[in-house]
Amino acid sequence: MTPPAPPLAIVVLAAGKGTRMKSDQHKVLHPIAGRPMLEHLLASAAELAPERQVVVAGHGREQLEKALGDRALIAVQEPQHGTGHAVQQAESALAGFAGDVLILYGDVPFVTAATMRTMLDRLHGEDAPAVVVLAFEPADPLQYGRVIATDDGRITKMVEHKDASAAERACRLCNSGLMAVRSDELFALLARVGNDNSQGEYYLVDIVNIANADGRTCAVVVTADADEVAGINSRAELAEAEARWQQRRRRRAMDEGASLIAPETVWFSWDTQLGRDVVVEPNVVFGPGVSVADHVTIHAFSHLQGARLETGVEIGPYARLRPGTVLEEGSKVGNFVEMKQAVLGKGAKANHLSYLGDAEIGAGANIGAGTITCNYDGYFKHKTVIGERAFIGSNSALIAPVRIGADAIVAAGSAVSRDVADGELRLVRAEQLIKPGWADRFHDAMKKKKAEKKG
Repeated sequence: MTPPAPPLAIVVLAAGKGTRMKSDQHKVLHPIAGRPMLEHLLASAAELAPERQVVVAGHGREQLEKALGDRALIAVQEPQHGTGHAVQQAESALAGFAGDVLILYGDVPFVTAATMRTMLDRLHGEDAPAVVVLAFEPADPLQYGRVIATDDGRITKMVEHKDASAAERACRLCNSGLMAVRSDELFALLARVGNDNSQGEYYLVDIVNIANADGRTCAVVVTADADEVAGINSRAELAEAEARWQQRRRRRAMDEGASLIAPETVWFSWDTQLGRDVVVEPNVVFGPGVSVADHVTIHAFSHLQGARLETGVEIGPYARLRPGTVLEEGSKVGNFVEMKQAVLGKGAKANHLSYLGDAEIGAGANIGAGTITCNYDGYFKHKTVIGERAFIGSNSALIAPVRIGADAIVAAGSAVSRDVADGELRLVRAEQLIKPGWADRFHDAMKKKKAEKKG
């Protein structure tokens, strides 16, 4: 029988100032696919059910406290004296904890739960390594620190790029910065780290060299996907990370049975759900909170957020679905229709140029072109209820709160401010004035004045 896994603590380093972002927002709170990069990382870590989570913060820690609430303890690193010093700040937050510690980085958001598990499994290998380091082999090693290791994955030395010799820089195995260490060894090793290096900082990697000097084994785990450990330090790198994420999500959508006519133009959110046989035309944007059932067609240039589309729905082109929108089975929203906090019933249609806000529209209803629900009085929102099979004529204004009965008809151009009964016709228009010959006389007079002015 496999023994239960030891308790786990996550330490996320997020104390850097992120100066290259040139932003008032904390670097790790910048979104990718509509979700802060830190939340991407914590979601992966959550699959391992950590007992404690500690985020080491410095600049902008108030933003992190607000974003995380009670989901993580905040440890403060002020001033910043390197990665080793940063991890030391988590010691009091981990007081009394006995188990494994994963050291992660808030600006390295896409490390998978599977990779984290591999690190922890290696930590409990037969040779009981003191430290496990996650490494990768990039196309260009650039300024990354190097992991010098034997063929069987035992680390002989770790060195920062600035302090590496020419021979060490020739090594292509690079340090991601992520580590797994037992809690009863981590802070004892950190206490022995010095700052005798070109930066005068306390490097986290030195715990490996110290453990090696003690005769302990330290091991490396290598990820096959260098993008998994790519750090994000600038707006350009943020955009590159977004592009990589979107490319993978598009491929997944198609693998799962959706048709993307021009995949490179479709933008997903982190939580977008698509069913089978969904067709997505070019230039569609999914904001957070969208679920799409089977056999739905989304025409070009539509924007969806916080919406649910049930089986057989069709929307767009140029549809805008805002939070709280529900399109029931077989309903249709056409071009330049906006919905918010509104339900379009089974088989109902709103085909052209309408705004439907704070509304409940019954099955089979037909909403004419240019119809709007006037839901806001300047202070409060009010609801419009439209019954089953009701017909709302073009260019109608439904002034909420108002109820239109089943099978009722609202004549085109009406401004309806009182309830309409089932089966009733409501026509609300000003009386038309007719003045025979007036236009002809007007044109004659204007032409004469124009001629006199020219003369």
